[in-house]
Amino acid sequence: MTRIYFNDVVTRDGFQIEPNFIPTEDKVRLIDAMSQCGFAKIEVTSFTSPKAIPMLRDAEEVMGKIHRVPGVEYTVLVPNLRGAERALESRADEFNLVMSTSETHNLANLRMTREKSFAGLAEVIKYVDGKTPINISLSTAFGCPMEGDVPQEVVEQFCQRFADLGVRGLTICDTTGMANPAQVTKMSESLQKKFPQLQLTMHFHNTRGMGLANVLAAVQSGIVRFDGSLGGLGGCPYAPGASGNISSEDAIHMLDAMGYDTGMNIPKLLDLARELPQIVGHSVPGQVAKAGRSCDLHPAPEYIHDLK
Repeated sequence: MTRIYFNDVVTRDGFQIEPNFIPTEDKVRLIDAMSQCGFAKIEVTSFTSPKAIPMLRDAEEVMGKIHRVPGVEYTVLVPNLRGAERALESRADEFNLVMSTSETHNLANLRMTREKSFAGLAEVIKYVDGKTPINISLSTAFGCPMEGDVPQEVVEQFCQRFADLGVRGLTICDTTGMANPAQVTKMSESLQKKFPQLQLTMHFHNTRGMGLANVLAAVQSGIVRFDGSLGGLGGCPYAPGASGNISSEDAIHMLDAMGYDTGMNIPKLLDLARELPQIVGHSVPGQVAKAGRSCDLHPAPEYIHDLK
């Protein structure tokens, strides 16, 4: 059966909009524990301005303290040239560069036009000069809450422009949970034909309850790489109503139950998901950590014995 690879983004995408600062040591402990679960990648942090995202102001410290496990890639978000300079010193395994395919969302999120974003990211790619593999995440690729439909042709044009610059991978992001399985199938099939040389990753949100359905549509279309967030934490601060990412453990549990090889230690992963509310100070959306795996047996309630 096909091997599926997961990148967990909880300590970056999940934590960045939390209102209360999560201590550095808690981040490091969580990342070290996640490193033992079988993830292909962990997006550790972001080298964004500490003023812009105070939660991730400890990026250098976290990257310096984590215990790196062979076979796991530790990736970081890099917003600009200054971020790239800092990130190179951190010895990250991959840089994740982000822009939106929607002009309105890009202006709201990054305060610049798409063309200015592209030029800035191209500058970063040139500066890095192959020292570290680069992945490009294209936000709102399945629709924008401010503009509506984002034509697939627009998404593919940006994919081509970045492919021409020699990036290793592309992440196609459903930033606000607007994608549906038919749309995902069409996008997945087209991108694999046009960019067979690139790592293609899908990044879904469960805003409208279609996250796992979209994962399944992508898998059945041949996609083998996905972003997820432990507990389903996260969301875009510049997109009204955009709740969290798909829950890593929920998606992995679904695929494992269907016979796919995820390479994951699911019991260990669920233990971590159950600890997450204590770290962030509130409940999280993930469901399997609450209900248990579908293969787990539970003792029958006592009253059933009275039905003889």
